[in-house]
Amino acid sequence: MFVSLAVVTVFMSALLLVSAGAKSLRTPHITEQMATLGVPQRMMTFLIGAQIAGAAGAVAGLRWGAVGIAAAIGLTLYFAGAVASHLRVGDRRGASPAAVLTVASVALIVLRAATL
Repeated sequence: MFVSLAVVTVFMSALLLVSAGAKSLRTPHITEQMATLGVPQRMMTFLIGAQIAGAAGAVAGLRWGAVGIAAAIGLTLYFAGAVASHLRVGDRRGASPAAVLTVASVALIVLRAATL
């Protein structure tokens, strides 16, 4: 069970860091998507920080279970908010990846709780 947790944690952390990097570079695709969602530019720093903190917390959670569960709960809320934001503007295509990451975040909670 711990191996599954480690695999999901590494996968999620890598995705989070790539996404945070794309946001910090203000790539055109991300900038356009955020504008479509109505996310102000001043919120980008917060979103980047949340993704980096989620990745760090998930990795730290491999050693300290409570930290991992807290990080996974935060990531679940983050991605559920992303799903809601995409659906609010009628972007079903953009909501799909966020929904998958929401499910993966819930899987982190379940796996971490099962390995305590």
